[in-house]
Amino acid sequence: MEPIRLVIVEDDPMVMEVNSEFVARIAGYQLVGKAFTGAEAVQVIERAKPDLVLLDYFLPDRDGLSILKDIRRRELPVVVILLTANRSPEHIQQILRFGAVDYIFKPFRFERIRSALDQYRYIHSKLQADRQLEQADMDVITGMRLAHPEPQNATNLPKGLNQRTLQQILHYLAKQTEPKSAEEVAAGTGLARVTARRYLEYLQKKGDIQLEIQYGSIGRPVNRYRL
Repeated sequence: MEPIRLVIVEDDPMVMEVNSEFVARIAGYQLVGKAFTGAEAVQVIERAKPDLVLLDYFLPDRDGLSILKDIRRRELPVVVILLTANRSPEHIQQILRFGAVDYIFKPFRFERIRSALDQYRYIHSKLQADRQLEQADMDVITGMRLAHPEPQNATNLPKGLNQRTLQQILHYLAKQTEPKSAEEVAAGTGLARVTARRYLEYLQKKGDIQLEIQYGSIGRPVNRYRL
């Protein structure tokens, strides 16, 4: 899959450098543009055509909400995540109403931005897939399954599989930068190895995850899985 194209909008050069370094540490992303003002932001987005924008709220010439409105008015096909110290409920509601997918308070730790970008990478992979989405896919994308877990047999899963464990494995894989074996998934999720392998095989057959076969110089090849 092609890397996700990303633009950062931030007026503080030091913060811009830190955020750029954070993005460089997360697999699957390519930084294609930087903007230090609102005017630059719209120009860079139109020129670079990114998939995702990390947008500060407080800029010298405009605020993040006006930029977000401008992005929507111009119908630019880009997803926006706010990175800001603005904690006003009124402003947050407005930002969410204009379609920001996440809102991260400054200062933030690397783990928080990594979680946001891992989640977006998963959403991006689903929306780029050459197949129709199921309700289960949408529940993962919107986070509804985390907030309201479905009963064990609520969907047409094979006998013995349940949605909560499926969700657990998907979220573990979404945070990984390298493909993982069934043994590694089991260790990372606390599941039995045979259980992890069964879920992984099911997800791979559905097309939700990819199988990569690693051949070593000695011994049997190892199946590894990634989103």
